[in-house]
Amino acid sequence: MTRIILAVAALLAPSLAAAQAMPQLSLDQRMLLRCSAAFALVAEGQANGNEEAQRFPDMNERGREFFVRASAQVMDEAGLDREQIAAALSAEAQDIWDKGTLGEVMPVCLAMLPAE
Repeated sequence: MTRIILAVAALLAPSLAAAQAMPQLSLDQRMLLRCSAAFALVAEGQANGNEEAQRFPDMNERGREFFVRASAQVMDEAGLDREQIAAALSAEAQDIWDKGTLGEVMPVCLAMLPAE
């Protein structure tokens, strides 16, 4: 049992360290990350034929472009490294998934996408 606890702690240590070292993000930065995570969840769902994801516009190109630009912007503004931005995006995606709020988040996020 002790070995399992130590193994889990070792696996979580890098993400915990990244979370602890994470600078405070502004509301705008958090929104960019949340929408990036939502677009990634929808794109993955669309690629896998998920019915809920199919009801949204195709996220393959526009969603990916938003994800890349928003991630780079937040990294620059907040001084995050790749590990920190990955941890922040992962946390946002996990929160959306755990709370089942993708349908509530997407309309707001879609309004942030530039017109085609």
